Amino acid sequence: MEWNAGIWSIIPPIIAIVLALITKEVVFSLILGIFSGTVIYSLLTGMGFISFFDVLMELMIGKLGENSSMIIFLCLLGILVALVTRAGGSRAYGEWASAKLKSKRSASLATSILGVMIFIDDYFNCLTVGTVMKPVTDKFKMSREKLAYIIDATAAPVCIIAPISSWAAAVISYYPAHSGSGMTAFLKSVPMNLYAVLTIFMVIWVSVRKNADYGPMLKAERRAMTTGELGAIDNTEAEEELSKHTKRDGKGRVSDLVVPILLLIVLSMLSMVYVGGFWNGEGLSLFEAFGNTEAGYALALGAFGALALTFVYYLARKTLSFKEFFSCINSGVSSMVPACVILTLAWSISGICRDYLNTGGFVAEFVQTSGIPVQLLAPIIFLIACLLSFATGTSWGTFGILIPIVIAITEIAAPELTITCLSATLAGSVFGDHCSPISDTTILASAGASCNHLAHVGTQAPYAVTVAVCCFIGYIVAGFTAGLGLALSTIITLGTALLLLIGALLVLPKVISEKGFTLKKKIPLLK
Repeated sequence: MEWNAGIWSIIPPIIAIVLALITKEVVFSLILGIFSGTVIYSLLTGMGFISFFDVLMELMIGKLGENSSMIIFLCLLGILVALVTRAGGSRAYGEWASAKLKSKRSASLATSILGVMIFIDDYFNCLTVGTVMKPVTDKFKMSREKLAYIIDATAAPVCIIAPISSWAAAVISYYPAHSGSGMTAFLKSVPMNLYAVLTIFMVIWVSVRKNADYGPMLKAERRAMTTGELGAIDNTEAEEELSKHTKRDGKGRVSDLVVPILLLIVLSMLSMVYVGGFWNGEGLSLFEAFGNTEAGYALALGAFGALALTFVYYLARKTLSFKEFFSCINSGVSSMVPACVILTLAWSISGICRDYLNTGGFVAEFVQTSGIPVQLLAPIIFLIACLLSFATGTSWGTFGILIPIVIAITEIAAPELTITCLSATLAGSVFGDHCSPISDTTILASAGASCNHLAHVGTQAPYAVTVAVCCFIGYIVAGFTAGLGLALSTIITLGTALLLLIGALLVLPKVISEKGFTLKKKIPLLK
């Protein structure tokens, strides 16, 4: 729409952002942001204050209806996660790993690999990896702080680059439909999602290299190796609660974890190309079919198929009884209710800003006339996303607030930076989710590793900040190389950021001890 509310159009996102920073309550902040936007629209269009109720209901019901397939996908995904946990596949993986692994390096890698495998949901990732790998890592004297870091670093950063996950579903649903395929934009954003890519690289680096730790993490690892004090806390209640879902009297196998995940991946991908018209006789290529697909519907279709085949698989193996299988439905759906609430509110505030007030058009015009170099948009957006997600502890709320506005700005002010700025938004949001002390995944990583929460936050913060600094410099490079095309810009940007990180990881362990910046004596921590 050409009409916009002028400076009034930025009031709803400002209210949402400021209140989120102050109250740390994203749901409350989004509700007030939506409320203010509907009031402003009603008054400026002469509809009157009372009519804002009609606008509000029309907006929220419309957004929920448009994205109902995404809600269904999340609920089906929650059920599948509950089933895999109940079947005991996670516990079986832990038992297998404990018997096969012979060194601290292999234990670290196995923990990382499990974290990468469980990419469909970060909650499932944190609880599963921590529960099954603690006995293995304890055997080789890995500190609980290090375990919590590996868990946390393979939760959100992995989920945000996996096209078949609850996170991808959220991002795709936030992407404005008139701007093209959300799935295509998401897939293009993955290589430029510097924080996620570099964090996964760093996890592997510190898992396999000797003397790779520095700062507080080094102190924790030295304590564990020299004194045997792992930094574990008494987490009896949580352990008992988790054991209700993971213990299956020896029936669980590693395949009970692997098969459902593979089914979800394969069927979701087939559903995407099917819905995208790959087999409709029009001669579309595989990538064109992916770009043409309706992601929400395809993911829901794939998840339903995976759930049905998992039902047959578990019953055939007698892993779960008929009654046990269906008892997981309520708990699985319930686990996704908070995500569905945030999504609905985020869709609503993006709708009021984009469709009613044209916030993006106003801000884009301001950017064009203010003299701010467009080359600096990506690093600025990255910083804003970092601060907002760190302060609020949620990346999903940050997605919902920033993505529609960022896309609207870049499409007008700098179309060549649209994907880059989308990636910067995702990367900055994941940084906050990874290391914020009030983030749910950070808290779950501490709980899953039975590690003191503040100890986990303090030991992983230097690692997260190291990656974030490299990403910030990378996005500056991206802004100045955007004119070369997305592919070449991505190669240069990712290469620059990766080289910076490798340099930092080689230098920092030599100059930062557990007491600060000082040359330290090497003590082998990885055997």
